Amino acid sequence: MLERLFPRRAPDPRPLPQPNAQLALGALLVRVALANREYVAAEVAQIDRILARTFDLKPLDAAKLRADCEALERHAPGTPEFTQILREEIDYAHRKALGDAMWAVALADGKRDDLEEAQLIDIEIALGLTGEDIAAARKNALTSL
Repeated sequence: MLERLFPRRAPDPRPLPQPNAQLALGALLVRVALANREYVAAEVAQIDRILARTFDLKPLDAAKLRADCEALERHAPGTPEFTQILREEIDYAHRKALGDAMWAVALADGKRDDLEEAQLIDIEIALGLTGEDIAAARKNALTSL
């Protein structure tokens, strides 16, 4: 009876990890995938593959990292803070490769979405990529669709 009158509170969620390059990249990949308010299995799988390949992780470790990135994306700072971390920690060539990887996430479901593309281009600009590199990444991604 007391349980009904005084239900137990859910435990406080675990604190969010401090963003680093891994978490910032993962959160941005999740943000691109969620831009159209759909988060499909193909996008999740593509994010896991990118995280595994980029950070030399086993599949289970990549999935755990993605889960942390999902939580961080929901509750953490905006795109400028994530991109600033990546600009400080990753050289231009690798940031350009990250832009290409983000296109792979945006198109993982096999269709174009204006909201995802707009979010992705905003991220590429914030990463400091040139207009030429952004256009080339977009063209390459769309020709593979």
